[in-house]
Parts: sequence; structure tokens; C-alpha cells
Amino acid sequence: MAIFTNQATLSYQNITVGSNIATGEILEALNATKTAVTETYTIPGDVTFAVSILGNGATAVTGVSVSDDLGAYPFVTGTLTPLAYRDGSVKLFINGVLQAPPAVDTTAGVTFSGFTIPAGGNALLLYEATVTEFASPEEDGTITNTATVTANGITTPVTASATISAAEGPNLTINKAISPAVVTEGSRVTYTFTIQNLGNSAATVTDNVQITDLFDPILTDITVMLNGVLLTEGTGFNYNEQTGLFTTVPGVITVPAASFSQNPQNGGFVTTPGTAVLVVTGTI
Repeated sequence: MAIFTNQATLSYQNITVGSNIATGEILEALNATKTAVTETYTIPGDVTFAVSILGNGATAVTGVSVSDDLGAYPFVTGTLTPLAYRDGSVKLFINGVLQAPPAVDTTAGVTFSGFTIPAGGNALLLYEATVTEFASPEEDGTITNTATVTANGITTPVTASATISAAEGPNLTINKAISPAVVTEGSRVTYTFTIQNLGNSAATVTDNVQITDLFDPILTDITVMLNGVLLTEGTGFNYNEQTGLFTTVPGVITVPAASFSQNPQNGGFVTTPGTAVLVVTGTI
């Protein structure tokens, strides 16, 4: 909306008198707001956006078009988009009633077009976007994407933006390997557990990371090493030689955060995971 003011003057007998200042307001024919269903993103992951458009005029607004830049930002000599429209995800509601999907163009960002908002009515667009490799996974990473609304008879496009942040916290995976793969009874065998953290925060003592495994066949006379340091039974791990149940003490295992870098050629973010390695050796 825009506020305008106006003042008149009255002249007589070489005297000039100013009037009071009259104030008016121009109400925009359309208002738009944009929100993200979730305030954070993960890689990979999807984010749902909602664009709400309100028609303020006494007549219908035709030829409505909504363009989303999908968070595009400049990089070197080009442009990168940290979001990609998920094909077929858009839903359009007019005055709360589900409509046929609008036309979709993904030439630059994504554009939804070809619908009408009744006089004094409203439209709601819901659509999903996939987070791409060009989104920063770092703790201070953000994506701001802007929707621009145009329509017949609208001289100034209406814009609305939403900002989402990279989710903070550890993101752990685990891989188990056995060596040797072929072993005779009564020989020593080694299990290696590799934990990787793809997240932007370390897994600390308070995260209570714990490995549980039921060794079958049961191992005897085990030794346990964490990142090359010998663990002691009772304080570092617990093991039942009758059942084969092995557990690490919660919080003994910590995993550093991943580190991230942006490829200077193509702009994609590269993740180097933080790691922790647990090695269990015993007689089979």
C-alpha cells in the first residue's frame, strides 16, 4: 500500500493561505505472502512453500502469474539455484477450493500462471522444491527465495520472500566390515565399524552415540579399539560372552562435524565427513 498527501493554496489580495494536508492511501490490488512449511532444510531433502495472494479490488484479477527464483544467486560468471521445483507437486486453491493445476514453466526458476482471483478473493499456491548441491550445508547456510506476482492491470509486481536455514546437528551413518572374510574356527577375526558424520555439528558425549551388535557366531577374548585407543570393558564397552551381545557405553563414541567446501568450478558443495572408527577383534 502507498500513502499520499496533498495540500492546496488559496491566494487573495497578495495573501497566500495553505489548506490542511489531506492524506490518502492507495490499496494495492494484490497482496502476497510467502512461507516455508519447515524453517530448515537438509541435503538431500524437500521443502514445501506456500504463496498466499489476496485480491483487494472490486473486480476479478485475471492473468495471474507467480514466479519463484528458487533462491538463485550469482556465482563466478553464472547463476546457481539451491532449489529445484519438484515436478507435479503444485496445488492451487481459489477461495479455499482446490483447482486444476496452473501452467508450469521451469525455464528460469519456476513460474505458475494462467489463473484468476475473484473480486475480494484469494489464491493459495502450495508446491515443493528439492534442495540441490548448490545449497550451503554449513551451520550459517541459508536460502532466500522470492516469489514475484504479476497480473493483468497490475503495474507494479508484488513480491514476497521466505528464508530457510540449514538444519543444525549431526547426521550419522555406520558401515561394518569383517576381516578376514573367510576364517577357520578358532581363528581371530576383526570387525571394523566406521561411523561418518555428514552433519554440520559434532556428535558429542551428550548425544549418547552407542553401537549395539549381537555377534553370531559368538566371539571370545575380544579387544576393542576406538580411533586407535584401547577401550576397557565396563567403562568403554560391555560384552556378554554367553549371548554375544556387544554394546559400547553411551557417549564414549564422539564424531566430529563434517567439513564443507564449494567447488570453485561448478559451485557445488563438497562434504568431507567427520569419522570415528571402532575395531573389535576376537576369536571365532
